Amino acid sequence: MEQLEIEAWLKNILTLVGQQGASDIHFVIGRYPTLRINGKLHQLTKERILTPADTKALTDIILTDDKKAELAEDGQTDLSYNLEDRARFRVNVFYQKGYISIAMRFVMNKIRSLEDLNVPPALYNFTNVTQGLVLMTGPVGHGKSTTLAALIDHINHTQERHIVTIEDPIEFVYEQDRCIINQREVGRDAKSFSSALRAVLREDVNVVLLGELRDLDTISTAMTAAETGHLIFATLHTNDAPQTIDRIIDVFPAHQQNQIRLQLANVLLGVVSQRLLPQIAGGRVHAIEIMFKNHAVENLIRENKVHQIDSVIETSLKEGMISLDRSLADLVRRGVVTVDDALGYAMNKDYFTMLVGKGE
Repeated sequence: MEQLEIEAWLKNILTLVGQQGASDIHFVIGRYPTLRINGKLHQLTKERILTPADTKALTDIILTDDKKAELAEDGQTDLSYNLEDRARFRVNVFYQKGYISIAMRFVMNKIRSLEDLNVPPALYNFTNVTQGLVLMTGPVGHGKSTTLAALIDHINHTQERHIVTIEDPIEFVYEQDRCIINQREVGRDAKSFSSALRAVLREDVNVVLLGELRDLDTISTAMTAAETGHLIFATLHTNDAPQTIDRIIDVFPAHQQNQIRLQLANVLLGVVSQRLLPQIAGGRVHAIEIMFKNHAVENLIRENKVHQIDSVIETSLKEGMISLDRSLADLVRRGVVTVDDALGYAMNKDYFTMLVGKGE
């Protein structure tokens, strides 16, 4: 196809993403373009099967010269792509078996509130403090960025603060309201997450949204920033609160871990872990674990008894905490999701089954 023809074709395909309610679109040679809808893959069989020339032509449209050079050097590249200011996509272009594949994730223009997302409004409690560390966890593709965007936008509309986001690439674009919002993209506006985070200490910043805690340097700087008067929101690919805390501590050398344990106990505000499940009525819904730090949690972190945090969460429902298994069981009892779908995400399957049976 000629460039103008493939531009028009891409526009039509990306328009379908929004029309079909898809979260992602994949372009892989030897297959039809493929949508992900409610977690499942659907091939667009009315389109053509993609050839190496097709995926290469798409990169000529999507990638800048800098990104083409990065793809050639690293074998992959991340970026954001705007469709005529009507839709945004987070894009990864990569080589497989010597050929180009493209994965594009749809990013909604409208930032949704926690109520729109059907997650507990108690999460807004994290926006009413001035310093500390909030960690949003869960697998890739389960809505961490969307929930964090709701929290940041709530601050934007209700408080006067300076917010900096550090992302790779930028996903949601915020319209500044009562806050100053600066959005920095790693690779374009900053060399790395850690260098951009260190600069925050000199930029009169109140709130930081950090795309991901990737390494020791970034984690260490994030905790220092949280200690020095900043509210830090960040993501990790962990499954629950205890695993999240252990992951952070284990990143550091053994001789530093006691010190880090004390520091984390001091700065951590809470851990949120979420999953997206298919609803019986269509669409997807969140199951969510919430841990707010209280004196019991703080002491367990200090004393290296993180494995007991699950018990604190279970006995702290009145404080707004909830375990993932209890959240899943609640969805089943309300007829929102099937037992089988929920069981696939349960952390303790026997306990989950008991909760469903007892109706607690």
